[in-house]
Amino acid sequence: MASFGRVLTAMVTPFDEAGEVDYEQARKLALALLDSGTDGLVLTGTTGESPTLSSEEKLRLYSEVRAAIGGRATIIAGTCNYNTAESIELSKEAQKTGADAILGTVPYYNKPPQEGLYQHFKAIAEAVPLPMILYNVPTRTVTNMLPETTIRLSEIDNIVGVKEASGNFDGISKIIQKSMPGFLVYSGDDSSTLPILSLGGYGVVSVASHLIGKQIQRMIQNFLRGEVEGAATLHREMLPLVNALFVITSPIPLKYALNKIGFRVGKPRLPLVEIDSRSAGVVDAVLESATIDLPIR
Repeated sequence: MASFGRVLTAMVTPFDEAGEVDYEQARKLALALLDSGTDGLVLTGTTGESPTLSSEEKLRLYSEVRAAIGGRATIIAGTCNYNTAESIELSKEAQKTGADAILGTVPYYNKPPQEGLYQHFKAIAEAVPLPMILYNVPTRTVTNMLPETTIRLSEIDNIVGVKEASGNFDGISKIIQKSMPGFLVYSGDDSSTLPILSLGGYGVVSVASHLIGKQIQRMIQNFLRGEVEGAATLHREMLPLVNALFVITSPIPLKYALNKIGFRVGKPRLPLVEIDSRSAGVVDAVLESATIDLPIR
């Protein structure tokens, strides 16, 4: 599964002035990301505002982006939610559009126990032959998938990795230590990428890579070459921008920043709203001194 790459961007979903998905801008953004450090794309995840997209919009987005990028990168489709049967159905349809893998987000709202999480992902994996990357993000889902559950799921052949955004480094260490060989652990928070790499993690599913993808890629490659001091320096230099992108609910600050630098992605969809003036000031301040890698098209 190394073909997924080290830097996966959780891509925003561009909207036009009428609030409809702007597929042409999505194609342009996907290509710009691949030209600025991104190895693979996660579509219709949290950053892509998946809860506000219809199944039809999601499937067309996968098709449009696949047509734009061809075989240059992997598409990981965010097809899983709190409904197991619906997750299976959408995942099967995503495979038909050319998606290479699916993102298995921990079910939200209905708060399943750990056995429920295991059975949910096992059922999806058995029904859909695509590789799956699990996604543990308890600040969004309320339910935290325990390391023991992730380790158990790693024994299923086509569950190949996890995007870990729990902030529990002891638990992440346990996953890295005890999961099946080849199981990939990605950081789900840009600020945790270097610490997770130091524990034996593989890469990052990134928000900040929209803007500083080359710098994130350079940090990872420095670390892999044993240039730890250089990696740490880059990590510290990127933190102000990373933190600004989460000054209010993501992807609100990111969409604001992309529009600000001249790459039009539109407003978020309700119930998300445009950025407030205080948060905009925080983003503006870091953009003034940041080096932006994304080519503007």
